[in-house]
Formats: sequence, C-alpha cells, structure tokens
Amino acid sequence: MLNFKINRDKNLNETWIETSLSGKPLLMTPQLNKGTAFTKEERHIFGLIGKLPIRIEELHEQSMRAYLQYKSYDTLLQKNVYLHNLHNANEVLFYKVIQDHIEEMIPVIYTPIVGTAVVEFSKQFRHPRGIYIAYPEIDNIAEILGNRSNPEIDLIVVSDGEGVLGIGDQGVGAMDIPIAKLMVYTIAAGINPLRTLPILLDVGTNNQALLDDPLYLGWRNKRISGDDYDEFIKKFVMAVKDAFPNVFLHWEDFGRKNARRNLDLFRDEICTFNDDIQGTGVVTLAALLAAVKASSLKLSMQRIVIFGAGTAGVGIADQICDAMMREGMSESEARKCFWILDRSGLLTEKSATISPEQRRYAREISELTHWVNQKPDYISLEDVVRNVHPTMLIGSSTSPGAFTETIVKEMAAHVERPIIFPLSNPTDKSEAMPVDLIEWTRGKALIATGSPFAPVEYEGREIPIAQCNNALVFPGIGLGVLAVKAKKVTDEMLWAACLKTTACSPILHDPNDALLPKFDHASELSRQIAIAVATEAIKEGLAQVDTSIPVEALIDHMMWQPHYLPYRKV
Repeated sequence: MLNFKINRDKNLNETWIETSLSGKPLLMTPQLNKGTAFTKEERHIFGLIGKLPIRIEELHEQSMRAYLQYKSYDTLLQKNVYLHNLHNANEVLFYKVIQDHIEEMIPVIYTPIVGTAVVEFSKQFRHPRGIYIAYPEIDNIAEILGNRSNPEIDLIVVSDGEGVLGIGDQGVGAMDIPIAKLMVYTIAAGINPLRTLPILLDVGTNNQALLDDPLYLGWRNKRISGDDYDEFIKKFVMAVKDAFPNVFLHWEDFGRKNARRNLDLFRDEICTFNDDIQGTGVVTLAALLAAVKASSLKLSMQRIVIFGAGTAGVGIADQICDAMMREGMSESEARKCFWILDRSGLLTEKSATISPEQRRYAREISELTHWVNQKPDYISLEDVVRNVHPTMLIGSSTSPGAFTETIVKEMAAHVERPIIFPLSNPTDKSEAMPVDLIEWTRGKALIATGSPFAPVEYEGREIPIAQCNNALVFPGIGLGVLAVKAKKVTDEMLWAACLKTTACSPILHDPNDALLPKFDHASELSRQIAIAVATEAIKEGLAQVDTSIPVEALIDHMMWQPHYLPYRKV
C-alpha cells in the first residue's frame, strides 16, 4: 500500500498530499508523479534535483506534449497502449489529456477499442495495475486486498472475465475492463482515482485458445463452477465488506448464469450494482423513452422484439417492463409486449434451454399457431418481424448483420418511425450499420447503437447517431451513491437516473437530433443523474450523510478534477 494521505484544511481552504516517498520511487508512482511539474521547492524537498530537466512546466503544457505523442501513433490499438502507459506514469496528466480531447479519446480507452486490448492483454502486458485474486488464493483474499496501492477505497469495479463485450470468456485479460470503467467514472463523474480499485477474479477460463497460449498470464485451468464458484464469490464479497464497509461494488462482464445471481444474492449485503444488467437497462430505456416521445406512440402500444436473450437483452426487457408497469400496465400485460430470441430462435414455453429470467418472457405456443414460418421447428428473427410487425427492434446478440435489409424493410412497412437499436459491440459485432438502417427506412428510423458511429448523410441532411453507451449513466449513478453513502442501489434510484437521462435527450428539442447526448456532455449529464439518484436515496432513507446539506453541494464536493496538489514530506 502506498504511503500517502490527502489532507484538507477547511478553514484555510487548502488541500495537500503528505507522503514519505522521494526520488525515483516518487517519480515511478503514477498516483503521485508530477514529472516536469514538480515545483523548485518540491524538487529540493523530495530529492528530485537533477532527476528532471530544469524547466518547470504547467499541466496544460505537459498535456500538449502528451497529445503530440498520442497523435504520432497510427493505429487505435497503439494509441490505446500509449494512453495506458501514460496512465501508469502520471495519472493526473492522463486525465487532463483525456479531458482536453474527450470525444476523440473515449473510444480509444473504452468501447470499442478496449475489446481489442482485452484480447491482446497477455501479449501487450507491460505494467500491473489493480488487484488479481485467483482461485488458488481463496484463503488469502484479505491479505491480497491489503496489498492494494491506494489506501482509501470508495469504488471497486470487479470482473471474472466470463462475458466480455460480446467477445465472451477472456480470462485474466478482462482486467482491462475494470480499469477502463474506472477511467470513465473519473472522466465523466469526477470520481477521485486515488480512491478506486479495479479487481479481476481469476477463476480460470473455458477459452481453449487462452489455455493453449504460452503467453497467457492467468490461472491455466478450466473455470470453476457450482459450489466452488459460489464459495469463492461469497468470500470475496465478505472480505470487501470487512475492508471497505461503505464501498460501492460494481460488477462487470460476468457470465449469464452468474451475473444476475451475484447481484440478487448480495444487493442487500453490500452497496452493489451490475452495469451489464442495470446500467445497460437504464441507458437503453432512457433512449427508448426518448424515441417513444419522438414517435408519438405510447409505451404501452409498443411491440418489442429483442434479438439476444443474454444478460443485457433480458436486463433491457426488465427495465422496459418496469417502465410499462409504472405507466399502469400489469406485469402480465407488459410482458406480452415482448418477443425475445436467442440462438435457438424465439423463446417459447417449449424452449429446451431457458433460464428463469428468460422464462418470464417466453411466448405461449397457442399464440403462434397461425404464424407462417420458414422452418417448422425454428422461429427466426425474420419470422417474428413478419408476424409481429414490431415498433422496436433491439439487438444484443453480437451477430453482425442480423438486422438484414429484408427484416428492416418489413418492419418499416408497418410503422411510421421504426425504433432500431443494434447495441452489440465492438463495432464489428453490430447487428446493422446505421447508414444501412437510414437507407432502408428512408431516413425514418430512430437509432441508437452500442458502439460509436459517425453521423449519416441522407438526402442533404446529417443524421446524428446516438451511442447507447452505459458510460452515459453508470458514472452518474456511482457519483450519486457515493455522495450520500447510500446503503444500497434501489430500482427507484435507477428509475430516477433513467428519467433524468431521457430529460436530457437532444431529440426532445430537435426532432432531427440524436436520442442521447454526446459523450463530451457526459460530465454535466453525470452531475444531473447523480443529483437525481442521491435525492432518491435520501427520500428512501438510505443516505448516511448529513441530509441538511444540499444535494448539489454533496455532489460538487465529490467531483475531482485533474490538477496537481502541493506536496509535503512526512
């Protein structure tokens, strides 16, 4: 654990860092390194005279140089590696560079390039970051948590690497996901990076290519499951709770069988959140509600087809279903608005392999007797679209090109403004390209995608494409939770986040604009979401702070900005 402490004198309105580190160790510590920005006095006190060029720079000057270095790389993966190296050299400078070029760099450190970085993890590995807890170390979890770098922890993002970004089981390489998620928390919501911790639970991998790779850095074993897995997760959660009683635990990229189960098991045990289920549901529902307003067709009138019945797809369905019930529909009425497909076709009561979460949306066979299908024993996406005439088509399948011209034109023939969300990422997993959707629907489609796409030129106008990116919502949710030290994350808090995101939709002010804000507005959006979430937590009696303090003040106090603090030697 690093020896440093952040001190504040409220009377003098001063903040500084105390540390015993000096010389080369200080320069090699990314949380504390200022590089050429160390002042003359600090260089004397911390033994840095002669270890740096004589010129003392400001942070903005360092940022200019770093951006020039960044631009010298040709490929997005090379740029990703450069930014990670900068992150591992000087955290404040890293966040300053990203802040100065946020829309350009977010796709490089996050979706979609992070997927490539995950695949290349063992080959590109240069510098350890975060905590790795492998199954053979099950009895040493508390000790491992004690070996972290940052002393005080408010936020943990954890993954077991089983269900990564539509590319499946990536084992230890999934560590890049918690790291990237925490970057986004800081960039979008100002969560102090000195109070965060990425964790990778290495429980093996069923990816044979990784097991056969001589460079693979993870535990070379098939994934544990059943009681062994459950015991490991329980020991992990209990150790986290003991070490950090008020921590916000964010689950990321767990497999379909474990994601919801882990969330349900521990959501009353520790303040916790699953981004693949809850974050995806919130941002998708927010975009859908904006699309519903733009299409002038009430939510209760929608016919919704979801292609992809995994954690994300069912999570989206649950969020939409909840919104319908809030508008007065019964649960059974709401569930009848959905047709969900997996690789075996439409989910029905006769589906052979179906989870309890999926079964709630299974269609009765009696409903389908009049359908004319291409194959008698398989109900395809094209069959569903032809028979249902959906108003919404959502993709979470990672099946590129699944939304074909035939399917989209069939849909568009029966609805004035088809709502089409190809959400799978990375880009090469998208169910359709926005340019095709615009062409096939004659410019009428309301579109949101999982990966970033450029605006589409159509008949002399530019149509912006919303990115249905969890990064628009999870930072604000986390900020709101942390600002009031909420005991748990409730459905009402998520609903508040959803409504605030919808209220910020550009299309509500311009019918030709995007369904969601651009990421360069993420900081203000995160603040608004945080206020809504924190207010709801206080309303529900879940806050553990002085509630006489205005929520806005609590939020603003939490929001960190990349700047150098003065240092004092201890």
